[in-house]
Amino acid sequence: MSNNNIIIREIELGDNAQIEQVIRGCFPEFKIPLEGTAYTDPETKRMFESYQNNNDVYYVVDLKGEILGGGGLKPLKGYEATVCEIQKMYFSPKVRGKGYGKLMFEKCMESAKVLGYKQCYLESAPQLKAAIHIYEQFGFKHLDAPLGSTGHTACAVWMIKDL
Repeated sequence: MSNNNIIIREIELGDNAQIEQVIRGCFPEFKIPLEGTAYTDPETKRMFESYQNNNDVYYVVDLKGEILGGGGLKPLKGYEATVCEIQKMYFSPKVRGKGYGKLMFEKCMESAKVLGYKQCYLESAPQLKAAIHIYEQFGFKHLDAPLGSTGHTACAVWMIKDL
């Protein structure tokens, strides 16, 4: 998947520092709490290592070696094995509003089906209105409470979709 020299590909070891910088950069920009979010999640420092199982995947947006965003999925921690969670989908301002979020989301949803998941869950912050709009367009439904045990206690938007 490419457009204007931008490709969406699976994460590589050398991408860790750049994707961490993209993820953490979004928090002050959108005034999202740091505690109880991906900002303080230990996986954020080692994204490549955190997505090396048979039932998870993480993709990055790569512009000639510059990582401008990412998103992935894993089994929903503390919940049924047939439910995955879309995780750590963040983008640099350089690529926002250009359709890469939607492309990344489509790629993650397709991967969830290929990996055999029956439902897809996500958590978000209310400040991320554009992202929530994309989720709604893909048919995600709002929940009244979180599922599983993600540890992201500051996320107040919970959504799910049957695959």
